[in-house]
Amino acid sequence: MKRLCVFTGSRPGALPEYARAAQELAGEILERKLVLVYGGSTVGLMGILADAVLEGGGEVIGVIPEGLFSKEVPHTGLTEIHMVKSMHERKQVMSDLADGFVALPGGVGTLEELTEIYTWGQLGLHRKPCGLLNIEGYYTHLIRFLDHAVHEGFLEPTQRHTLLVAEDPRKLLDEFEGYRAPHLDRWLDRVGT
Repeated sequence: MKRLCVFTGSRPGALPEYARAAQELAGEILERKLVLVYGGSTVGLMGILADAVLEGGGEVIGVIPEGLFSKEVPHTGLTEIHMVKSMHERKQVMSDLADGFVALPGGVGTLEELTEIYTWGQLGLHRKPCGLLNIEGYYTHLIRFLDHAVHEGFLEPTQRHTLLVAEDPRKLLDEFEGYRAPHLDRWLDRVGT
């Protein structure tokens, strides 16, 4: 893995542990000599993460839609920035650039980015690791929902476990290094067959 895409909030969140986790993840990115791919903003956890990687001498690639300039202030000190036309194009470019995907805490946009890239993996559109950093239990309800979806027959256990979960950035990225996407023969059951 050479490039890691991180989805996270354009706000810092209520707990200082979220910012601390972004800084710890930046440390792991630097230690492993990875390039950070992210949403391109200076605000919130996005800015904290990017600044920490840049301050450590790392490379950071931002991808930001032109229409978000008034809300997500573009970072001007990045190694590289891609200006795109839409949120969909943003996700596609981030996917093309990255070798793996991590979600730090964030809002609906973070959740949407994560679930789309997770779905793309289930459909075989990529074979890259996806993971959650469950800081202070932030994603516990999402994890329970996914387990419930398995229990209710809407998600295969193998598909569920393609989303890796850890509370510590080092542990999560260690899991990424050993990740091998499962071969999924089918993902849809037909009633009565």
